[in-house]
Formats: sequence, structure tokens, C-alpha cells
Amino acid sequence: MTAGPGPDDAARLVTEAPKDTGYGRSPYERDRARVLHSAAFRRLAAKTQVHTAGTDDFLRTRLTHSLEVAQIAREMGARLGCDPDVVDTAGLAHDLGHPPFGHNGEDALDALAADCGGFEGNAQTLRVLTRLEAKVLAPDGGSAGLNLTRASLDAVAKYPWERRPGRRKFGVYADDRPVFAWLREGAPPGDRRCLEAQVMDWADDVAYSVHDVEDGIHGGYVTLRPLLVDADERRALCADVAAEYSGEAPEDLGEVLAELLADPVLAPLAAYDGSHRALAALKTTTSVLTGRFVSTVVAATQERHGPGPHRRYAADLVVPRRIRAQCALLKGIALRYVMRRPGIGPRYAQQREILADLVAALLDRAPDVLDPVFAPLWRAAPDDAARLRVVVDQVASLTDPAALAWHGRLVAGR
Repeated sequence: MTAGPGPDDAARLVTEAPKDTGYGRSPYERDRARVLHSAAFRRLAAKTQVHTAGTDDFLRTRLTHSLEVAQIAREMGARLGCDPDVVDTAGLAHDLGHPPFGHNGEDALDALAADCGGFEGNAQTLRVLTRLEAKVLAPDGGSAGLNLTRASLDAVAKYPWERRPGRRKFGVYADDRPVFAWLREGAPPGDRRCLEAQVMDWADDVAYSVHDVEDGIHGGYVTLRPLLVDADERRALCADVAAEYSGEAPEDLGEVLAELLADPVLAPLAAYDGSHRALAALKTTTSVLTGRFVSTVVAATQERHGPGPHRRYAADLVVPRRIRAQCALLKGIALRYVMRRPGIGPRYAQQREILADLVAALLDRAPDVLDPVFAPLWRAAPDDAARLRVVVDQVASLTDPAALAWHGRLVAGR
């Protein structure tokens, strides 16, 4: 079964006049260019991935991570028959809504935004793409954001549902329901994601798991030695992974971890010394793991659904259980030895305090201290919850250095 893109997939919420630039670009190539040239995309260069942005010239930021996700997604999607520019656009755009200070900042803003529906990076990404980023105006004079095609917006929707009890992740705030309903037109009933969104999500997991461990090895935070010699440490890691990243039982994860640690491809990680030879071996490890995670999933999907081409809702991505567990374990290594390393707690607390201070200061002094993009939205807001959302939008847009600078100017300097 195949399904090619139709005119509804290429539709934009706000109809635009035809453009004759001589390039003959497809609507999806235009989508990719709009994301690539957006201010929100540029700001990712100074937003934390796992390590604090700007603390090391080797470590990844949200920008480099997004470029890597886009590259993995484009190649995987093309092998399955997806439009490569749709999955590329989704990879580039998937983290546009993430705030300063990585997942710690996301958790902090979620608590601070409780009175207006909370905060979630993926829901914020939809908001950036469809209203906050400046590109196209709606007929009423308001912003239509980048005005991407339906297919591209649907491909960015990792979590196509509103906030629900028992689910930490969601993809749309209540006041963004109209555009969300529009982009989901033609989707099957329920929460099913299009194939391009599934490809982007798996590419995100692959890049996150492999590259964050690579960064941790290089930075001296991660070594495999404790896992190789200490059964209690292996059990503790599996418990972390079961709680955060996997539905598998810790003992089942333990079997997969034993296989993973015995794999010769991981041997360079235990002997890393920062030399040129060690760097080359580390890069070989990341390449092999990435290739394995991608090629196995492509093969499994084609085995179930046929050779394709597949796109939109013609197929679902098939991720074999052991491959998913291996990926989750690598994510757990970054979680346990980097994000939860000893002594990191005070830094996280300081970051949360900075964001809380900023939200309070902006609520007290808005609209005068807001950026010119956000001040009119504050003035037009009908109630306190809507004004809080504008303030949260402002804070979420800041890079890590900008959040520190704003805090120094509005809070510490008072």
C-alpha cells in the first residue's frame, strides 16, 4: 500500500500567491528553507542540549542536534519513500520550542505555567511554527508563523494530542486547537502519527542516545568501566531506564545491556583517552550504532509493509524490541552519568530559580520590558492566563545566555 502526497498535504493555512523565483522548488523545499532561515532556528545555537551551551567547544547544542536529527531522518525517510524534504523539515523544526536550560528549563516552565495550561517543548514548537515566528500574516493581521504545509506540520507533531492525565508529553495547548485541527485534517481518528513524524521521532532518539553518550565520553563524564565490573551498577542503570525511557522490566533490560556491553563496537568507549586514535575510534562507534539503529528499522518496516514507497499514513515505522531497548539504555547512560552526575543539583536549582525570577519580573513589569513582538500580544490578551502565556512565550524564546542577561538586568540589577 502506498500513498503519495496530494494537494491537501501541500495546503497552507493562509493561502499565498504563487512565487516565481526561477528555482522551481516544491512546497516542501520551501518549508525546509523557512525553518532553516528562521530566527527560532538560529537561537538553537545557544540553547542547551544536555551539557550547558557554550561550556565546551566539542559538545552539542540544540542546533547541532537538530541538524543531526534532520540528516538521519532525511536518509531514513528517503529509503522508505517519504518526501525527503518533509522529514528533513520535521528534524530541523522539532526542537524549536525548547526553552533555555534544556529539559530542566522545560520542567521549570511547566510548573510556572500551571495557570495557563503548562509548558511542553513540543507544544511550544507548534506555537512557534504557527504563530510566534515572523513570516506570513493572516487575513486578520495576526501572525500565521512560518505558514508551513499541512504535511510538514503533521510531520513535526510527535505527540498529536492535548495534555492528558498520566502523560507527560503533549503536542498542543488549548488555545492552539484551531490550527492543530487544521493540520490533522485527513489523519485517521485517534492519536496515530504520520510515518514522517515517526521517522523524525526515531531519528531524534537515535541522535540523542548515540551522540549524547559520545559527548559524555569526550567530556569525561561517561565511562563504561563501572558497568563492566559492577552488577549493582548495571541493575541501577536498568532501573533508571525502566522508569524514564522504556516500558520493559529492569531484568529484561539487563539482558539487553549484557549483550550491548559485550558488543565489540563499544570497546573503544572503555579505553577512551582523548587521543586522535581514541577520537577516531569513538566516531566509528557512533557511526556503527547510528547505522545499525537506522538500517534495522528500515528493514523491519519494509518487511512488514513491503518495499514502498511509503508516506503519510500508508505505513507505521517498525522498531524491533531489542533495538528500541538498546537505544533506551544508551539514553539512560547519558541520564545517569551526565544529567544526574554528582554535584549537578545546585546548578539545576539555580537555573530553575532564574526562570522563576524572570517570569515574576516580566509579569510585574510587562508590557514595557517585553520584546516588541510580545508586547502587543500582552496588550491584546483577554485575561491573566493569556498574559501568563505571553510571558512564558517570551521566556521560552530566550537562549541560555539571554536568560542570564535578562535576569541580570531585570532581577539581579534592581
